[in-house]
Amino acid sequence: MKASFYTLGCKVNQNETGALQQLFYENGFEIVGPTDAADVYIVNSCTVTSGGDKKSLQWLRRCKRENPGAATVLTGCYPQAFPEQAAAALEADVVTGTNARGQIIADLRQFLATGQRVVDIRPHKDGDRFEELPAEQPIGHTRAFLKIEDGCNRFCAYCIIPYARGRVRSLPPERVLAELRDLAAQSYREVVLSGINLCCYGQDVGSSLAEIVERAAEIEGIDRIRLGSVEPDLLSEETLVRLSRVRKLCCQFHLSLQSGCAKTLAAMNRHYTPEEYRAVVERMRQLFDRPLFTTDVIVGFPGESEGDFEESLAFVESLDFLKVHVFGYSRRPGTAAAKMAGQIPESVKSRRSRRLIAAADAVRGKVIAGWAGAKETVLLEQTVSRGLYTGYTSRYIPVLVPAADGRQGEVVEVTLGGFDGNRCTAALL
Repeated sequence: MKASFYTLGCKVNQNETGALQQLFYENGFEIVGPTDAADVYIVNSCTVTSGGDKKSLQWLRRCKRENPGAATVLTGCYPQAFPEQAAAALEADVVTGTNARGQIIADLRQFLATGQRVVDIRPHKDGDRFEELPAEQPIGHTRAFLKIEDGCNRFCAYCIIPYARGRVRSLPPERVLAELRDLAAQSYREVVLSGINLCCYGQDVGSSLAEIVERAAEIEGIDRIRLGSVEPDLLSEETLVRLSRVRKLCCQFHLSLQSGCAKTLAAMNRHYTPEEYRAVVERMRQLFDRPLFTTDVIVGFPGESEGDFEESLAFVESLDFLKVHVFGYSRRPGTAAAKMAGQIPESVKSRRSRRLIAAADAVRGKVIAGWAGAKETVLLEQTVSRGLYTGYTSRYIPVLVPAADGRQGEVVEVTLGGFDGNRCTAALL
């Protein structure tokens, strides 16, 4: 039987889809592309915004229409956060959440045997342990993603994820290291450590983010370690100092912001002020070698005035981010923000999003232009034509590199050139 996967959302979701694909493969399924004809269609959903929910159901509906005999599976964050809505979605023959993912094959086989819909959404409980799935086999990729943490205990006012993912739990250190050794044996030179709240890694298994990065750097064959999103107020001085001493750690950090306005951050139940965020950035610029930062910003949070937005915009412009991911606030039932007064019209969110994106893109161009002439390392990833590769520097600047054929997956040294708004040119040293 053929199985097709469609993934929405974050790097953690993408990593989990790879693990689910391996699980299906080990159970006799042939894995095909998201637009290929298949016997089973699986959507790994995201519920950060209502748009993600809609896309998941639209995709399943289209699969049913074009392949009426196929089975459809809805899994991931949407069913876990909104089980009643997901259970009522007749587009899906099988509905599961983010807990007990390993049961998805049994649930699918039950549907195939009986023809009766299966809804198997198991609540997260305090004391749950990290669920290990088969190791992803990232065929055709040059950078490997390894999920080492799941869940979040923070309950930001806008965020449904603690309800979709449960409490913090970590992959035990020895299992992390075993996975990394396997990836190194497959010739992966760069690994991205990911999690829902990565800074909380290890608090349930007697470890820490700094410790696992230090131990990962000892593995021969892994040349570059990159971190997923981190929370500024959870990066202690000790953690920063220890991380700064790890030579293999890429000096690019996705440091979650959400707003540059103090009033909005407080309403969001974030645990820092803009100036405390700035202090973390400045300290990291002292400790690390020319680090670059990416971030997320929400516009149109309930009660955000034009003045609040202007404050946030000015703060974002002042910090020289390499990239800013801009999101219009999405009202999620069950969160504190959904009940707040001062909900912002969609037209206002769109206008503010466009302004912030334009400002952030201008800063991005300035930041990357400042690297012209610098020497950097690049992971050669995709061939765009004979002898020409795309890739990213250790600081996540996108580049175009002329190099001999057959060098995909290598880490090479280059001199950076001009930036065309999309990529930098680069010359091999």
